[in-house]
Amino acid sequence: MKLLNQFFDSPFWALVQKEINQTLRNKQLIFLLIIPPTIQLLLYGFVLNPDVHNLRLGVIDYANVTVSRELISSMTSNQIFTLASVANSEKELSRQVQEGKLDVGVIIPPEFPRQLAKKSAEIQVFIDAVNANTAGIATNYISQIIQQYNLQLNNNNSTLPITSEVVFLYNPGLTSSWFFVPGVMGLVLTLIGTLVSSITVVREKDTGTLEQLLMTPANNWEILSSKIVPLVFLLIGDVLFAMTLARVVFNVPFRGNFILFMVLSTMYLFVAISLGIMLATVSSSQQQVILISFFINLPMIQTSGAIAPIEAMPPFFQTLSLLNPLRHYIAIVRGILLKGVGIDVLWMNAVALIIFATVLLTISINKFRSQLS
Repeated sequence: MKLLNQFFDSPFWALVQKEINQTLRNKQLIFLLIIPPTIQLLLYGFVLNPDVHNLRLGVIDYANVTVSRELISSMTSNQIFTLASVANSEKELSRQVQEGKLDVGVIIPPEFPRQLAKKSAEIQVFIDAVNANTAGIATNYISQIIQQYNLQLNNNNSTLPITSEVVFLYNPGLTSSWFFVPGVMGLVLTLIGTLVSSITVVREKDTGTLEQLLMTPANNWEILSSKIVPLVFLLIGDVLFAMTLARVVFNVPFRGNFILFMVLSTMYLFVAISLGIMLATVSSSQQQVILISFFINLPMIQTSGAIAPIEAMPPFFQTLSLLNPLRHYIAIVRGILLKGVGIDVLWMNAVALIIFATVLLTISINKFRSQLS
């Protein structure tokens, strides 16, 4: 009881109360903690989608027989391709692809029925590859549709020597938001954590209250800790809010241990906050710290696997991403939420977060202490 009374009478607790009251009175900061995370989660969760639908398809059917029309019908029977044009010539079809009016053009030759009878039919496909990702997906869709059509044609007299049964684990519905939303959660915490912490420290410089803190009987570590502790609790609220949005809006499952998730999320908050404080110590104004934070945050986001899979990156950047704390946190979030794994699987990522938090906090404390001195 005596120790508790000493704690509440200490300069550190007085500074913590001052920071809490100052934060609650700052309407801009409260807005930054609530509105941007909500918009970013909803926007990225709905907009980011690797699936491609409603590709504009143009067709020239020189054969104009039942089998050729059935092939065209099989391409447009789903939402992947939409028949947008029936051209009269190859020149017209090529022009429409060139002008961006069509994404895919298909030419069925007049000898298609005879070739099909000989089991050796060919069709020609034009694909607008300005968007390489869309072109690759369209190619795979065309190949799968033609393969499925071949199986239908040979259903009565053909047996396949090898068959496969594919089972999708952890995301049986192949819902893309289940991949993106956990990544966006890490992205949002990084942006908000670094910006809020850096602005909080820089504000002391702008208002001239940093010198007033030196007049208090508190130690340097108490001054810095009093700024970190309230931010951690506020950002924990952001973690819970983001988790609620993920469950309610996007139906992202939570299969792991909630306590483990919160502990590791809190550890990552220390990483983001210490990074923000470090940026604040090298900045002289709020505008400068915002510009520098975007210079740091964008590479972190791009090499984290939040939006694009790490496996799609060049080998050099895959290795470089190991030095990115956001990559480890996103691996933790996806592992706990989607797979339900524990610390026995995620311990390397957890150790990486501890190392990053320790190093960044040490650097931030030293730089902040040098400024106070």
